[in-house]
Amino acid sequence: MPRKILTGLALIAAGTLTAQIAAAQNVADVYKNRTVTLVFGYGVGGTYGQTSLLLSKHIGKHIPGNPTVIMQSMPGAGGLKMANYAYNAMPKNGLYVMMPPEMIVVSELLRPKRVKYKTTKFSWLGTVFGANQIMIVRRDTGIRSVEDLRNKELIVASTGTGSPTYLVPAMMNGVLGTRFKIVTGYKGSAGTSLSVERGETFGMTNSWVSWKANHPHWFDKPEGKNFVVKLAQIGFTREPELPALPLLTELATNDHDRAASAMLSTASIIGRGLAMPPGVPSNLIEPLRTAFWATVNDPDFKAEAAKSKLPVIPIKGAELQATIKSAMAKMSPSAIAKATKYVFGTKPQKKK
Repeated sequence: MPRKILTGLALIAAGTLTAQIAAAQNVADVYKNRTVTLVFGYGVGGTYGQTSLLLSKHIGKHIPGNPTVIMQSMPGAGGLKMANYAYNAMPKNGLYVMMPPEMIVVSELLRPKRVKYKTTKFSWLGTVFGANQIMIVRRDTGIRSVEDLRNKELIVASTGTGSPTYLVPAMMNGVLGTRFKIVTGYKGSAGTSLSVERGETFGMTNSWVSWKANHPHWFDKPEGKNFVVKLAQIGFTREPELPALPLLTELATNDHDRAASAMLSTASIIGRGLAMPPGVPSNLIEPLRTAFWATVNDPDFKAEAAKSKLPVIPIKGAELQATIKSAMAKMSPSAIAKATKYVFGTKPQKKK
């Protein structure tokens, strides 16, 4: 049968199922004996994969009808590939959810030609945890502070231009005058960190949660003897464990630069959570938000998260939806223009 006909039949079937679900009065009937797919935009080895696995193992028992939940990795462009897919092509029948990339707001504001979604139109179910980004460099580079990087170029690793691994050092170049040379094309946080360990690159950024979970040996010695040096953190407030490490907004020297830097801080509240694509039947949103909240408060979920060294610092879906809407409304055109200039003034180099 021709592919166009098969595609058309698949779309008709998906539309029919969505209509049936929208008409269903009992949410349990929607999910009983069905499979829910959780899609995330990174490799399986990092905290996106770990948190997706944890949620897929526990959330099904809290959704009415107790569906089976599976996870699907869709890496590419720092999570943008998955976010664009979720907004435009993901079935809107309630049987698909996504784990949004933490830089979803930043990418929408700074990359309108590549972004094919509106962040505020997703239905946000909640966040398991958020964390600040921490920019590090190898200690053997001799770099000890941001000031040292104003006169010395340093190669740092990145997965892609939509990822914090690109956006953070690029913004630091613009706001602080650092001279990071960003090499893109590494596969996930495992690939970027391995390049740093090998000396192929000399620094990168990652969430504090990821650092603690996957590379604690980089940070477990007395200050001054660790494998890496922490330069700055990106978030709205300092990490409780890093009270002396300055925020990028604190290092910025004027209001325009502080506003541009604050844009990146939205990643710390989005963190690792779940959302549904626009167009999902409205009668499913609150039951899924309730299921998410029950999951992150489930003792079994918390115990397994602790074993995986993943924190549980949840935010409810409705609260997250309102916070994202408010944060985006506060982004002035001048701040967006400044941030765009800073980020795209740094030209990435592709990994060979």
